[in-house]
Amino acid sequence: MSSKITEPEISLLVDTFYSKVRLDPDIGPIFNAIVGDWPHHLATLKDFWSTVLLTTGRYKGDPMMTHLQLPLDPDHFSRWLALFAETAHEVLRPAHAATVIAKSQRIAENFKAGIALQRSTVS
Repeated sequence: MSSKITEPEISLLVDTFYSKVRLDPDIGPIFNAIVGDWPHHLATLKDFWSTVLLTTGRYKGDPMMTHLQLPLDPDHFSRWLALFAETAHEVLRPAHAATVIAKSQRIAENFKAGIALQRSTVS
């Protein structure tokens, strides 16, 4: 059994998680308002997580700039992280869930800091 997370696990995590996000009353409306093509967006997210977790280099975007354009506040990040952790525990082995949850928390902290910095320089 491999100790590394696999592409099928990443795919299952992303698909399961974003099916929850789309229905979530707090963060669903934000994502549903800006994502016009969910299959394309999910493919991009799988590339992102493959790059983060497996260093595949498939993701070429700028997630910070993308998220700076969204109307996000700390409560949105908390909800996203809670749903993500819940989903990771549901679909991944415990060690893999712990790894992706830790990565997601670091990414969220970076995004929150970037958004706070942008708002402090704009206002």
